[in-house]
Amino acid sequence: MKEFQYYLFLTMALLLYSSNTMQAQNNAGGNQGLQPRQQHIVTISSFTAKGDGQRLKKALNDGLDAGLTINECKEVLVHLYAYCGFPRSISGLNTLINLVEERKAKGVQDKVGKEATPIEEEGNKYERGKKVLETLTGRPEEGPKTGYAAFSPEIEVFLKEHLFADLFSRDVLSYADREVATISALINLGGVEPMMQGHMGIALHIGITESGLKQILSLIESNGGKKEADAGRQVLSTVLTTRGR
Repeated sequence: MKEFQYYLFLTMALLLYSSNTMQAQNNAGGNQGLQPRQQHIVTISSFTAKGDGQRLKKALNDGLDAGLTINECKEVLVHLYAYCGFPRSISGLNTLINLVEERKAKGVQDKVGKEATPIEEEGNKYERGKKVLETLTGRPEEGPKTGYAAFSPEIEVFLKEHLFADLFSRDVLSYADREVATISALINLGGVEPMMQGHMGIALHIGITESGLKQILSLIESNGGKKEADAGRQVLSTVLTTRGR
């Protein structure tokens, strides 16, 4: 009997310890900021959007030193053409090319990193893009098109088929990495608050924490973008209020 009571006590103690540990991990998870590599994605994206080649070069150099691969840096720059245009993206890629050559001449061997896995899914490309967007937002897209999608159906198709079916499906970067890059670029572009709000909502849905979003804003401010960061904070406040936080 005493032996049974002992094992019962031990089992209950282990269950209580496990429960408390899980709760502590969950609480900590809600306060986690960005991964170190994502912090470099913030600065790379910010200076790409600004078109500040000199500071972008430093941001890329710091990112490579911190362990970002060449292909990860390249993928951030390619991704951003959808948000700040080919001129900014191609200029950023040229900056990266020159930087890698300079580092190589100094004896630095940067890791190239993985290539994007070929997308082999068959079927309607628009529907594939729609599915990716629904995964990002957590909401099914139903009902008639409204706003820009109704006014310009062609751009709505481009959005689904290219941005989401092509770019977001490339696995060099995670969805979270791409949202960090997107939000950082939008904040620095300015004047696109509705899109900022939408992407901040997506970020929270896919696991980027409130602390992570605040860290993006702090990094932007610390790199000379106080005005942009303040505007982003107003948008984040709206997003959090809408979500009941």
